[in-house]
Parts: sequence; C-alpha cells; structure tokens
Amino acid sequence: MQIHIAPEDQHKTTFTYSFGTFVYTRMPFGLCNAPSSFQRCMTSIFSNLLQDCMEVFMDVFTVYADSFDACLENLSKVLRRCIDTNLVLNFEKCHFMVTKGIVLGYLVSNRGVEVDKSKINIITSLPNPTLVREQDCLPLSKLLQKDVELNFDQPCVEAFQELKSRLTSAPILQAPN
Repeated sequence: MQIHIAPEDQHKTTFTYSFGTFVYTRMPFGLCNAPSSFQRCMTSIFSNLLQDCMEVFMDVFTVYADSFDACLENLSKVLRRCIDTNLVLNFEKCHFMVTKGIVLGYLVSNRGVEVDKSKINIITSLPNPTLVREQDCLPLSKLLQKDVELNFDQPCVEAFQELKSRLTSAPILQAPN
C-alpha cells in the first residue's frame, strides 16, 4: 500500500540526487513517522475486524477462527476489504489455512506463542563483549560513561546471561481468542 503525501507537504520530503532535487509524492518508509502513519492507516482500514477475526501489524495480517468454514468466511471479509481499499497483496508471501507459522519472529500455533528455535542458538552462542562498543545494547549503564575502561566483571556476565535468557524464552503474550 502506498500512502499519498498531500501536495502542500511534499516539500518536507525533498532530497537531492545527481540529476536535481526531488520530492516524494508517496510516503517512503524512511521518513521518521512513516511506520506509525502506516500502522494507523492499516488499523483504520480494518478497524471493525480487529480483535474479532484478524490482527494486523504493519503489513502482517493474521486471520483466525474456530473452524475451517468460519476461517474461510473471515478470510473472505479481509480480502474483500483489501479489494475495496486497493490494498495489493504479495501472494508469494501469503500463507492460507495453516495451523502454525512464524509471525514476527515467533512460532504461533494452537499451543500458543513460542520462540523460533532457529533464533535461540544464535543468541545463546553470543560471546561476552570484549570492547565497550560491543555492549551498547546491554543494560550496563556504568560502562557507557565516557573514558571508562571495560571491566566485564561477574555482575556484567550475569546481566549478559540474563539478557540472552530473556531473548530466547517466549514472552508473556496473549494470542487472539
């Protein structure tokens, strides 16, 4: 889906290229508020279907129901809405009538929401940081101060192990009813 930028706001998207200066007429994702604007648009389009028969996050739709026939009916509603609002789907990325699948990096099934096992090995095999710049993502604020020597002591090791543990265990999420 491409969101048009109002003509009076297009100058705010100006960029320079070797052949001149250009503006966007449709919202690119690189703009700072583009993702939230896109999500608001998707939420608006599907507002009466959300939490009833579908969920949407950006361009990821999940349509659900208790039975095959009900799921077909819900899917029909969602596809009809896509047609009515000129949303174009990439059918190579669509999966229909599946009982489990990877959604936003998590394995979702009738058992609930689980961490994708392929991601766990990557995280658990991360070595402890050896340079200050390697630990920017860790909640080790004392090491972020200027001109501080990296002293990756036992509390830091424990914090790093806790971070890896939390990244590889399923968060508390509630799947749609």
